[in-house]
Amino acid sequence: MSWDAAQRDALSAFGYRLYRRVGEAGADAGAPPDDPLSRALLRAAGRSLDDPEAARLCREWPAVAQLRDAAAKRALWPRLRALRSRAP
Repeated sequence: MSWDAAQRDALSAFGYRLYRRVGEAGADAGAPPDDPLSRALLRAAGRSLDDPEAARLCREWPAVAQLRDAAAKRALWPRLRALRSRAP
């Protein structure tokens, strides 16, 4: 099933996580994930979901499970600050 942005935001607000079926290709396959954590990290890096590099940046960052570890968070912040200083 395909959800529009408003539906994804509403489902996210209720705590639901949307998954893509294995092998399912969509028009937004190269788009960054549209979830609260990704949006927050992109904001911290001085970027937005519309940024052409956003999808690549999100793929390079640690997974959500890894970010529960304090050491992984501390390691990510210098990278985010560096990206922010070079933001357009």
